[in-house]
Amino acid sequence: MISERITILGSTGSIGINTLDVLRASNKFEVFALSANSNVDLLLQQCLEFNPQIAVLADESLADNFFKKLSNSDCDTELRIGENALNEIASDSAVDVVMAGIVGSAGLSSSLAAVESGKKILLANKEALVMMGSLFMQIAKKSGSIIIPIDSEHNAIFQCLPDTGLGVKDNQFKYVEKILLTASGGPFLDLPISNFKEITPDQACTHPKWKMGKKISVDSATMMNKGLEVIEAHYLFGLEADKIDVVIHPQSIIHSLVYFQDGSVLAQMANPDMRIPIAYGLGYPERLVLERKSLDLLEAKTLNFRAVDDERFPCLGLGLQALNLGGTAPVLLNAANEVAVEAFLANKIKFMSIPEIIESVMAKISCETASSLDIIRRADNSARALAKELILKGL
Repeated sequence: MISERITILGSTGSIGINTLDVLRASNKFEVFALSANSNVDLLLQQCLEFNPQIAVLADESLADNFFKKLSNSDCDTELRIGENALNEIASDSAVDVVMAGIVGSAGLSSSLAAVESGKKILLANKEALVMMGSLFMQIAKKSGSIIIPIDSEHNAIFQCLPDTGLGVKDNQFKYVEKILLTASGGPFLDLPISNFKEITPDQACTHPKWKMGKKISVDSATMMNKGLEVIEAHYLFGLEADKIDVVIHPQSIIHSLVYFQDGSVLAQMANPDMRIPIAYGLGYPERLVLERKSLDLLEAKTLNFRAVDDERFPCLGLGLQALNLGGTAPVLLNAANEVAVEAFLANKIKFMSIPEIIESVMAKISCETASSLDIIRRADNSARALAKELILKGL
């Protein structure tokens, strides 16, 4: 019997694809809406299989082509276009669960629409918390929205905390001493730093453990993903920066740890498979049955850990700096990073230029108190403009 209707924001991305894979084995959910930016072929396949009530295409230039394909199919799905349509499917009264899987700041508006309407949100869009932080959590508290983190690290922490059955709650942290986020170290963990100037986009997108989109893969290679995750953890769990640590764990078996005041340490372990945190979020507060390869510790043999090399991974330090500065600093960090990563993927800048551009943007734009969405968007726009200017000048 179907009990919940779900909207998947970013259904053609890695999170969306994995979410649909989990849903194939469950009869508890009905897909209400799917969305994609530009991958019309995959979106059409998904519509044919799941027959959602609504499909949203963010790229308006592809709308006519997709509409013709949809009209000529056996699918009854209604097509909507643009950001407002994303907000509509995230907040529709018929929706119980929203998978917020759109990468980057592009997912902010729809994630906000979902939280304002009090939905159960499976939050894979870390940028919503990086950019809006306190405001986002305040809105969630007011609306009664249940937030389940889907990033493997934050999902691991969530699983290690006392279960209230009500999403993230303040009383879960009464006895917590600190949390430890693990990082794989990406594809360049052991590459000599002298070779970093030769890194190509293809190399940066080839992750040794996880299958992810290009932007997230580059963030993993620079460890900016961990900088963003520290900021996300601060707002999501209400912990100060000195209670959030990072350690490199190349095997990606332990996804994060929670240290308690009595000396106990709880860790969540699993094979690197994003379907696992997704299934946990979908089933919460219960658990779904998921067909997957079980973790075999004898096969894993050893679990290694090492400290983060600041020279190798300056982006993590920039993330910590932004968190400590507060206000709109995380907004500047995220915007500059998105522009720099896009330029790197387009072969316009070198890999090592990514942290240089971010650092320059953060140094040249003053921080403000992030007290409104208008202020946040203004900071975002300013950082993007400056980052693009620096790239043109050949920083």
